[in-house]
Amino acid sequence: MKITRHPILTILCALAMVSCGASRSGSATDSAALPAASDYTPAFNADSAYSYVKSQVDMGPRVPNTPAHRRASAWLADELRRHGASVTLQPMQLKAFDGTLLDAVNVFGQFNPGAERRILLLAHYDCRPWADNDPDPDKHTLPVDGANDGASGVGVILELARLMGQQAPDCGVDILFADAEDWGNSGDDSSWALGTRYFAGNPPVADYAPDEAILLDMVGAPDAVFPHEIYSLQNAPGLVSGIWATAASLGLEDRFISQPGGAINDDHVELLKAGIPAVDIIDLRPEGGFPDRWHTTSDNMEGISAQTLGDVGRVIETYIRTR
Repeated sequence: MKITRHPILTILCALAMVSCGASRSGSATDSAALPAASDYTPAFNADSAYSYVKSQVDMGPRVPNTPAHRRASAWLADELRRHGASVTLQPMQLKAFDGTLLDAVNVFGQFNPGAERRILLLAHYDCRPWADNDPDPDKHTLPVDGANDGASGVGVILELARLMGQQAPDCGVDILFADAEDWGNSGDDSSWALGTRYFAGNPPVADYAPDEAILLDMVGAPDAVFPHEIYSLQNAPGLVSGIWATAASLGLEDRFISQPGGAINDDHVELLKAGIPAVDIIDLRPEGGFPDRWHTTSDNMEGISAQTLGDVGRVIETYIRTR
């Protein structure tokens, strides 16, 4: 993903801001049947999420066209199945900006597939093929471990999947582990998020249209903060409001900051273009940039905090269970 300092593409969406507790027509369900966020005690296990992050990093950089990448996609599908999800693999051959053909695969899982109301959780699992932001120019051709940029969001979602397997959600919860997000060129907005773009244009389930989507990206740094990402705020204000209010109910106002951050060209933009309300929960620093380890060889487990993973996971779990 990259920070965009100018509008990328005008996103024209007539978006109905609905959640698991509302139908697609926007009518509310019986709120008395749902606990208030302040009354719900999340079961999210931060150490389990951390273990899921480490398992990915231990495979090596999950760069498309590599053995580590193939191991990762198979492992993700197996983990979702182990937790009771219905899994669909979406293989793709995608052309990167530099002409490289990427043998990519999206991993898509569904809990409670018969439910009409659906929420999509997503994160990319591929790694940047070169550490072009590393302070050492000699390392610019090395691949990135992607502990935070990729694996952190996947780890949180896998722990949520484990919980969904233990107690089925009232609504439908879908999971997308998107491929080929990070093989992009900083000068070309269209070169990023290739897997999610393919998913949005070729849904693996007929007529698939979730009511809302939550993207987790770089959610593992010890000092991570999550302001309102601009495209999310502009196109899905109701979803932003609901998630950040949930964070406030858990005492996490200092982590989920209720103020605008940067505009990020990330996977959620492809969903917004398709008319799906989508929010990007991403670490954006007050000075306007990403964490120092971003796209460097130091994006490793030393930069991952179980506490941060737990904070994000508890917010998303509580949001799903109480909306």
